[in-house]
Amino acid sequence: MKYREHFDRQVTCEDVWIPTRDGRTHLHARIWRPTDAETNPVPALLEYLPYRKTDWTAPRDAQRHPWYAGHGYASVRVDIRGHGDSEGTPGDEYDAQELADGVDVVNWLAEQPWCTGKVGMFGISWGGFNSLQIAALAPEPLKAIVTVCSTDDRYDNDVHYTGGAVLGIDMLAWAGTMLAFAARPPDPTSVGKDRWLPMWRERLEALDPFLHTWLAHQQRDDYWRHGSVCEDYTAIDAAVLAVGGWNDPYRDTVLRLVEHLPDDRVRGIVGPWSHQYPDRGLPPGPAIGFLQETLRWWDQHLKGEDTGIMREPKLRAWLNDPVPPATSYDVMPGRWVGDDNWPSPSVSWDARPLGDGDTPVLVRSPQHTGLDAGRFFPFGNASDLPPDQREEDGRSVCFDSAPLDARVEILGRPRVRLRLDSATPRAHVVARVCDVAPDGSSTLVTRGVLNLLSRHGRDRAVEWTPGTYETVEFELNGIGYAFPPGHRIRVAVSDTYWPWVWPHGERGQLTVLPAESALLLPVRDPASDEHEHEDEHEHEYEHEGRGPIRFEEPEQAPPLPVTYERPAEATPERLVTYDVAKGEWTLEVDPNYGGSRVYPDGLRYEESARETYRIRADDPLSAVAVSEWTIRLRRGDDWDAEIMTRTELRATATEFIMDSRMETRADGETVVKRAWHRTTPRTSA
Repeated sequence: MKYREHFDRQVTCEDVWIPTRDGRTHLHARIWRPTDAETNPVPALLEYLPYRKTDWTAPRDAQRHPWYAGHGYASVRVDIRGHGDSEGTPGDEYDAQELADGVDVVNWLAEQPWCTGKVGMFGISWGGFNSLQIAALAPEPLKAIVTVCSTDDRYDNDVHYTGGAVLGIDMLAWAGTMLAFAARPPDPTSVGKDRWLPMWRERLEALDPFLHTWLAHQQRDDYWRHGSVCEDYTAIDAAVLAVGGWNDPYRDTVLRLVEHLPDDRVRGIVGPWSHQYPDRGLPPGPAIGFLQETLRWWDQHLKGEDTGIMREPKLRAWLNDPVPPATSYDVMPGRWVGDDNWPSPSVSWDARPLGDGDTPVLVRSPQHTGLDAGRFFPFGNASDLPPDQREEDGRSVCFDSAPLDARVEILGRPRVRLRLDSATPRAHVVARVCDVAPDGSSTLVTRGVLNLLSRHGRDRAVEWTPGTYETVEFELNGIGYAFPPGHRIRVAVSDTYWPWVWPHGERGQLTVLPAESALLLPVRDPASDEHEHEDEHEHEYEHEGRGPIRFEEPEQAPPLPVTYERPAEATPERLVTYDVAKGEWTLEVDPNYGGSRVYPDGLRYEESARETYRIRADDPLSAVAVSEWTIRLRRGDDWDAEIMTRTELRATATEFIMDSRMETRADGETVVKRAWHRTTPRTSA
């Protein structure tokens, strides 16, 4: 990592209040811009988040906002209404108020005397989501966005549902996380010592756990269509640079955006990365000069300079070389490949039958199948990625190819076609594709889920008629991967995948006809790479008709001097235990978002979290998920605020049961204490 301290333009930083259209609520913003921008105006870049610019994202913000400002931009970080230091009360994810406020901020920035009138938006995850969604609202000044690890489909490619199935691991965990995050107070140094406590009370009284809403909408309805730009890609007029990682759950959005947006307004990059900005150097690498690459995007679309970025391939993707299974890789071996069109003419479909006999195969997995799935949101931690899949394969039904006689490279979203019958009206089917080495080790390559109730569309629930065979086909997550000669390609099929997928209320069984079922692989022709050359210091690969696919080494502004504190008693990030007498499996997870830290202004931010998932191998109704958070913010003897939350989800055969509680304190005295109990029918989950 190179830290750049000197730039062509000197940078100033100021905190301001930005008005919204209601005339009552102001959003708190931090603006880095060139000191001479009043006389030499610059475009503005906006990152718009609920995650608190004064503490939680402050280290990340310091890496990139001053860097952009030094290169001739006003780089702006805004707290969403009801979060951080902004006024108002928190709402749901990406609700109409959040997006309307975002449009107001874009217009306000364009009107400032130091701005040229052109605005860009960028962000990762939440900020990448609302960048896309605000672009679809098309405020006139918004000319370009950079969306990282985001989704165009809030129902089927987010933390709530996948393949029409409830995401047990993040439906609960993210709802619990956001209850704790939304309960954090404004900072007295920003809003005033007399004002922060009344603002905090107002927030806390307005809170309602997201989980209640998310589980009330178990099918793709208008609630999920809101903010899903896949509903109408033509609404996006801004230029879109979409960035993702093969180890991030949102990478398929990059593939859909480069497919559906016009060639002159979109480019996509998919690396080997986790749910992180790709310049941070967190596993798996290699990291790239992300800020320099996005600067090319901004200069092209906000300053009108020809940076050559629109002559890059429409999709640049990292093709992983085969690796033995591991829960973390410092650097993923592989190479960059480029495609000028997506779907690519270099990729063809190879259908591989799962078997050649007439004998049906029964699939009846134990309920704890899925404990070796790894983290839904890998963040670069040591236990994030799936370990050796041999135990998971043993809990599944596996269909193996013969040993490969040549290298097989795939790029895109594989599909699985299954001819099957379900013994129950409601069931899931899960497919994993693994790379099986000669020693038997099994590396997870990709996977996918289908709730059979949603096989005719995510907007409806159609129960299965037991005793009836149907053919179902579903996509797996996108991947770039090379299977080497001598290895086998395995398709592992199960009807459970806990805790990623919340089980249906009845123990079921699938019957699969292998000869009428197939794995469909998007095989990439390696001859499309006419020339390859890797530089010792820069990852670059030449292609016919253009220069090499090349990224600079990472560069950032100097890091914020934050001290990170290790807990006195470290606990495992992921711990699996088995109670033999009960037949109960427990997965305990420390999400490890950063822990406790001390900031240069004396703020001490303490954070601890634990997720627990329990299930018995023979009982789908034994599933329980719990999220617990403790957060404390204090600055000397002047300020001390604490938040404690607990969220639990369980189910009967007919309903979900949700219990949440929150307690907050200021200087040891209770501020607001609340508890919620809700139930909702199991309509399609």
